[in-house]
This record gives sequence, C-alpha cells and structure tokens, in this order.
Amino acid sequence: MMHHCRRIAAALASPSLLIFLGGNVGAFSPLSGFSIPARGRSSSSAIFGVRTVARRVRDSVLSRERSDEDLKSGIAFFYDRSSKVWEDVWGEHMHHGYYIPENRTDHTQAQIDLIDEVLKWSYGSESDASPKRVVDVGCGIGGSSRHIVNKYPGSKANGLTLSPYQAGRGNELAKEQGLEDRASFQVADALNMPFDDSSFDLVWSLESGEHMPNKPKFVGELVRVVAPGGRIILVTWCHRDLEKGETSLSKKEEKLLAKINRAYYLPRWCSVGDYVALLEKEGTVENIRREDWSYIIAPFWKAVIKSSLNLRSMVGVMKGGFSTFRGAYAMLLMLRGFDAGLIKFGLITCIKKEAEGGSSGDAN
Repeated sequence: MMHHCRRIAAALASPSLLIFLGGNVGAFSPLSGFSIPARGRSSSSAIFGVRTVARRVRDSVLSRERSDEDLKSGIAFFYDRSSKVWEDVWGEHMHHGYYIPENRTDHTQAQIDLIDEVLKWSYGSESDASPKRVVDVGCGIGGSSRHIVNKYPGSKANGLTLSPYQAGRGNELAKEQGLEDRASFQVADALNMPFDDSSFDLVWSLESGEHMPNKPKFVGELVRVVAPGGRIILVTWCHRDLEKGETSLSKKEEKLLAKINRAYYLPRWCSVGDYVALLEKEGTVENIRREDWSYIIAPFWKAVIKSSLNLRSMVGVMKGGFSTFRGAYAMLLMLRGFDAGLIKFGLITCIKKEAEGGSSGDAN
C-alpha cells in the first residue's frame, strides 16, 4: 500500500497535474496558490512560472528544509486551504483523540476527552484547576479555547494562529455558540505574542509546538506571558529521546521526518527532553513534568486515514489543492513514524515561580 501511495504522490507532484488541478494554465506555488493565467502573460513571465513550478517540485521531492519565512507563509496557506476539509469531516477540534479504551469509535468525543485528560494530568485534579485568563497558542479554529471557557466559568481565552481563515472561523463559531465575549481569535506569531508579560494563568499549546522553527524563543514566549503561579501546558509531536551515546537520529529516521516536514510545513524536530532542558534553562519555572502519550493516541492516525477514503473527504481534498493532497499522503508517514517509535506524542507541564515576597493572584 505504501508503494502504491508513493506512486500516487509522485504523480501528484508533476507540474502538468498541478496546473490541471488549479483549474487554469498558470504557475503553481505551494505558498500562494496559482499565479496569473498564462494567457496575457509575457513569455519571460511564463518561463519564470515554469521555473517556479520546477523548483517547488524539486524541493518537495528532495524534502528540502524551508526558510523560516517560507514556513510561516506556508503554514498559513496550508491551514487556510485544509481547515474547512478537516472541520467538515472531523469537527472543530484539530488534534489527536484520547483512545482509552483503544477500540472507541466516537472520534469527536475522543478529541474532547483528550483536552479534559490533559488538563487533569497537568493540574492533578479538577478541583486544582481554575484558570481565568487563557491563551491558546496555535489555536486552530478554536475548539480547545471554547471547550476550556465552557469548562471553567468566568474564564476567558485568546487564541493565536497564523491562518486568517482559522482566526475568522474561530470567531464565527464563538459567536454561534454565544461565546464571543469569552473567546476571541486573531492572526499572530507565537514567537512574538502580542501580549504583555505575565498576562495569563494558563498558557495552552496543543499540537502547535512542532511548527515553531525557533524552539528556544517559543519556550521563552510561553514563559514570558504566563503569570507567576500560572501553568504552562505544552502538548506536541516530538521525535524520540536520543539513547545514551547517540548524537543524532539515524539517517533513515531523519529522511522520514524530512518528508513529513515538507507536507506539514514543519521545521526540524526536537525531543521532549529538549523541551524540558529549554524550560530548565529559563530558570523561572518549577515542577516540570513530562509524559509520553503515544500509546494513548495511537489509533488516531488509522482512523483519520480511514475517514479520508470516503467520497466527502476525497472531494474536500481535491478542492483543497496540492498542499492538502500532500498532507493527506503524509498521514501514512506519520503512522509509520509512530509505529516505529520515532515520533512521540509528548506532554510537558510546569508552573512559573512565584515572585519572592508576593503572590501571583489571578492574571487579569
């Protein structure tokens, strides 16, 4: 099956098919869609367009790393195009599900349960959790934010995403659910959050850390915006921790991750241990805990792949364009990575230290 999928992916990567899928004759860019139609363009523009196509396809085939700026614009483009497809099939929660027992079939509830179980794991018990100001870093279309403010009376959430579509859709759903005064979403960069220091008592990042090209800066921003006494919860895809004596992953492992990176606009990966080291280096957090929930979310990718085979999903992927096609193919690579123990679903939580001689109170 994997060999067959590789041949399909190769066909999808051909310039002629990319141009056909765009609905007109033009130059394709994974970051900006289809350019000016060939009719009316100068010959030099046409040549430039063909070269752009060739370069994009070459870089994709070779799984070359993108620049930080390409990653940023690519993430926005990818989620602008694919978020509606996901919502139509899977609903408003754009993350893994909690599969205990592992044979559960209500995937929407599994996604909601993942949020609740992560909160329970982090805080220790329901009674210990009472966040008032929440920031959802990499919020998707805001499913986690809306669930959290519904769960904790009096709380408010701000969500950040690079995707204008996601921010707009998140605000639409908040209004539809009567939560527009408690949950709001905006386009912003998680590496430069538009908030003052110590603004939130819960900093929540569910499956967005993998998109951050500068992990030290990302962790620094999480620590900066959390208030003393407040909690950081970081749930993210990571590669396995290196074994004693290892200095890097194997070439085979790096090659698999590079292919996934091209599909999902990801930078180089890190391990859960790397995140813990970065938090320790900050020096202002304590009670750092980590956990590997790879076994808990294991059935998720198989369920997503199965759902992608129905007619509704296929039509949505077709409409989403090449980047959505490539993302669908990469699901098989993610499944392979999890099965091999290379990819881990890591949980990390910690508390920001109280200021000496004072208490944090609520972050308002």
